[in-house]
Amino acid sequence: MAATTFYSCNTSGLNIYVPDGSNPWDQSRAKHVFRRLGYGASRNRLNLALTLDPSELVENLVNAAVDLPLTETPFWGYYNINDFTNFEVENEQYLNDWRILTGNNFVSQDLRGRMTSFWLNHFVTELEVYNYAPYLFQYFNVSETYALGNFKDFVRAIGITPAMLLYLNGFENTNVEPNENYARELFELFTLGEGNGYTQGDIVETSKALTGYNHWDVIGGEIYFDISTFVNENKTIFGQTGNWGYDDVIDILFQEKGTLIARFICRKLYRYFVSPDVDATIETNIITPLAETLIANNYELAPMLKQLFKSEHFFDERALGVVIKSPLDIIFQYVNETGFIYNDELMEAFIYFSGALGQVLFDPPDVAGWQRDQDWISTSTLTGRWQLFEAYLTLLLDNGAGTLFVNLAKDLSNDSIDPEYITRVIIDFLNAKELFTASDYDIATDIFKWEIPQNYYDDGLWNLDWEEAPYQVYLLLVHLATIPEFQLK
Repeated sequence: MAATTFYSCNTSGLNIYVPDGSNPWDQSRAKHVFRRLGYGASRNRLNLALTLDPSELVENLVNAAVDLPLTETPFWGYYNINDFTNFEVENEQYLNDWRILTGNNFVSQDLRGRMTSFWLNHFVTELEVYNYAPYLFQYFNVSETYALGNFKDFVRAIGITPAMLLYLNGFENTNVEPNENYARELFELFTLGEGNGYTQGDIVETSKALTGYNHWDVIGGEIYFDISTFVNENKTIFGQTGNWGYDDVIDILFQEKGTLIARFICRKLYRYFVSPDVDATIETNIITPLAETLIANNYELAPMLKQLFKSEHFFDERALGVVIKSPLDIIFQYVNETGFIYNDELMEAFIYFSGALGQVLFDPPDVAGWQRDQDWISTSTLTGRWQLFEAYLTLLLDNGAGTLFVNLAKDLSNDSIDPEYITRVIIDFLNAKELFTASDYDIATDIFKWEIPQNYYDDGLWNLDWEEAPYQVYLLLVHLATIPEFQLK
């Protein structure tokens, strides 16, 4: 039996998107930009975005991400083990502080936060392996530095971060006992793709060239190169022979396999930002020209990203609402779009619940990272998502923040007194697509109406200033979290 071939429904190309009657520049597409390039935006911000040409908005978001200053180095960022007074207590506190700060960054930084999150799941390390706050910061710092920068420089820098050297055994890779782990993942997961353009012999020879990074003067300090543990002899990598070292590996890799690298990384970025489905047509019409742009710009990421994000393909109706939200997506997008309260204490809870739903910040399941999309959803994680939102919304309601619910309803409905209209605008604002059937809206409207007698609605006596209104909106928002369309962005 022949294998089934799946084809993408999105046939638009990379020409710059020019709105027209069939593909208008409207709130749904503005939300699409902010949900894919960041973690959502408030209604006021969306309205401001709609005053811009869509290409201008994308240009601004990419340039802002490129220009954003790096997160400030914490005082402990380059500690060694001797700098701690009480290592067990302080290290755990610094790790927790950095998780909270990272969550706040992702919520507020738009594309820079989104790209940093992407790279943390590309150049994967698992914090539980090394569990050391200074090394986590240094790894994060490199990921943030190159988030929209030069991919070749990024590959060069990330491999000799202490976190990566410890995680993929570079610290153990010596002339006495070479370790192939990082060499294999450098090709298979980070630059080329599994079995794509390299041999086992290339891995063996590359592992020898990557030796020497096995030294620190004190535990937890800088890990540096020393020729005493380097394989100081000729190696043959991708057909080139010489006494190659670490930098030579990166140069040869990009020199010999640049096209494969560009296609691999553009394909992965496409799956993250546009759609998990890549067929032969997408490969030819989208991935290949994006890769050509990346190569033409010497592996600078920003020009290629602008080309993708400004394209008809990115703005096509069939690109909207086709990606399943990650646990962090669903939480961070919600607080950005609703304007509901969050603080460091709540961020700590969000990160905890994200882990319970399958996305432990800084701890992907393995070196391949989270596979995303449908892998985010199971019977337990789906019900866990519902419980998370009910708990969050209940906390707000019980602590006197019900006015936030009413303000959201008033803002979206222009203070309407029509429960059906209020229900629809709230649902449509927080979802990427309309609900599947009219009856789905009817069910939601009935939930919103709650126990208020129908004649109060019919006679125009009810309004959002009623004492019961915060609870009514609460009920609708709790229900909304259980709707399948709510899981999509």
